[in-house]
Order: sequence, then structure tokens, then C-alpha cells
Amino acid sequence: MDNRNIPFNDLSHLHGRLRDDILSAIERVVDSGYFILGPQVEAFENEFAAYHGLEYAVGVASGTDALELALRAADIGPGDEVITVAHTAVATVCAIERAGATPVLVDIDPATFTMQPEAAEAAITPRTRAIIPVHIYGQPADLAALAAIAERHKLVLIEDCAQAHGARYKNQIVGTFSQMACFSFYPTKNLGAYGDGGAVITNNAHFAARLKSLRNYGQKSRYYHAERGINSRLDEMQAALLRVKLKHLDSFNEERRSIAVRYDASLNANVRPFVSADAFHVYHLYVIKHPRRDELSAHLASRGIGTLIHYPCPVHLQEGYQSLGYRRGDLPVTEQSADQILSLPLYIGLTDSDIDYVAGVVTHFDELIAHE
Repeated sequence: MDNRNIPFNDLSHLHGRLRDDILSAIERVVDSGYFILGPQVEAFENEFAAYHGLEYAVGVASGTDALELALRAADIGPGDEVITVAHTAVATVCAIERAGATPVLVDIDPATFTMQPEAAEAAITPRTRAIIPVHIYGQPADLAALAAIAERHKLVLIEDCAQAHGARYKNQIVGTFSQMACFSFYPTKNLGAYGDGGAVITNNAHFAARLKSLRNYGQKSRYYHAERGINSRLDEMQAALLRVKLKHLDSFNEERRSIAVRYDASLNANVRPFVSADAFHVYHLYVIKHPRRDELSAHLASRGIGTLIHYPCPVHLQEGYQSLGYRRGDLPVTEQSADQILSLPLYIGLTDSDIDYVAGVVTHFDELIAHE
């Protein structure tokens, strides 16, 4: 088997395809003289809301800020509990704490890696105010069950869509099952900016107005602050670039899905990702599960293939979050998954030949250990 150099991610192919449109968008912003909360932000907000069939989108500085401000817009803060998962980027939990609320972490489904609805319901207390499911890797959580739980207990449901731009659950786009949904536009996302950025979408006029106030120091009118907010504004440059890329989101998602289909065809069923029958997975990441993950990762690296782990240490076991009071063994499915998951290369422009090579190296590793 030949050796190659296949990075875990490579954005150059995507950017190369859009280069002329991207440069034109940059020129328009520079020539306009507007750089903060101008016409590009307003246009992107309108287009992003329309993409989801909703009334409002509010651009903010990051996905973390989107989650924090969504909670604050719903008046969730000190003394309140918010249920989410430990199998996520730490930003999800960080945002809950920044809003002043207490994160309550529950276990995940072993197949989809998303929140177990029954675990979420079991964690509800009189202090619970919200549930934040994470559509991890591009696969939706069980939104029917979670929405029913939220309604039954009169809780706010906020979707963390940071890895699931354009994903669907039962043929309905994610972000539309909840009172508010939060997105990150970190450069590697399916809809990525050229720096940090985020947004909250909603059909609730009150929440939209609160979000616009909170992102701009709680400002009601120029230099008049009706409440305490923060500085979290999506800038004009990022909005202009996101407008270019939003037009291609669906076609790029289809390309990602095609890469995943090709991986699936070559990998053993016990390795490849499970996709729920209700899900339209957009493969922000292609995550396999292997009992000898670290050895497999090293084997792939020796053949020139980059991999990452999303995520190697669950939030409840992170040193910085020990004050939450969790111990190893509290979330067994989460912990076992963290020991076995491995993200393979998947990006716009990855060739069929490289896909087959990566899958072949994974299969070769399995053949080697089968003969030990």
C-alpha cells in the first residue's frame, strides 16, 4: 500500500472554488465603509432566517455567545439548571455557566452519540429551565422525544446546531424544533466564516429583540442601555463572506454526504457511523468507533493520514469542570465513546482515490489485528 499525505482537513479546495466571489464580497465591504452591524449583517440575517423558514436570525460573535445570549434572552440564569451533554465541545457547557446557570450533564445514545431523551427527563428537577441537545457531528438528536419532554415539563428547548448546518430530522431542518437554535460559523463548520461568528434563529419576536439588545451592550437606542449586555456582534466582513457560502451550503452538504457514502461502502458495519432512520446527516465530521482507537490512529498516521478525536475527554472529566461534581463512571456511555471514537478526513475536495486509500488503511489495520 502506497503512502500519501492526507490531512485531517483542508479548506483550500472549498475556498478555491469560491475565491472570486469571496474577493468580490471583501471589496464590497471595504468600499462600503460599514464594518459593524451594517447592511451585510442585516442581509445575512434575513437570508439565514429564510433558509430555515423562520422570521428572525440574529448574528453574534461566536457560537458560544449564541448559546449564552439565547439563555439570557429566555431569562435563564443564576439558580436555574440547564440539561445538556458532556459529549460536546466545551463551549456548550461554558455558555451555560456564562449565563449564570448550572449545567446538568446527561448521557448519550451509544449509536448516535446524541442526548438520551430518557436521561434528560430523569434529570429534570424543580430548578430545570431548559434543555440543550447537541446535534453532534452533523446528526440530529432525537428531537421528537426531546421536544415532547420540553413541552410536557414547560421547559425552553434550545438546539445546539453548531455542527449541523442544513441537517434534517424527519425531513424538517434542524433549528426549527425549538424556541431558539444556535449556530457557530467557526471556519471549519459546514457553513464557516473566515474567523469567529455565530447566530441564533427563532420565530419569537420577543426573543429576537432581546438578542439584538444583549449582543450590543443591552443598548435600546444609541448610548442608552436598558439592560446589561455584552459586545457580541457579527461583523460586516464575516456576514458578507457567509452570504457567499450560504448559497452553496446544500450542494456542499451533498458532497460531504457523498464522501460518507463512499467511506461506508468500504468500511465494516461495526466501524462506520450509525445514522438514524429519522436523520439527514450532513457529516460535519465522519466519526468511526474502534476498540483499539489509539493504535488505529497511529497506524493511519504512519501511512500519512491525519485524524482527530472529537472529543477525547468529556466535559464532566475535564480538569476545569471538576467543580460540577461528576466522577468517572457517572456517564458510562459518554466515557466509553470518548475512548473509542476517531474522526477520519472529510472535507470538500477530498478525492475518491484518497477516500478509498483511507478506508483501505483502516481495513488493513483490522486484518493485522485479526491475525495477532
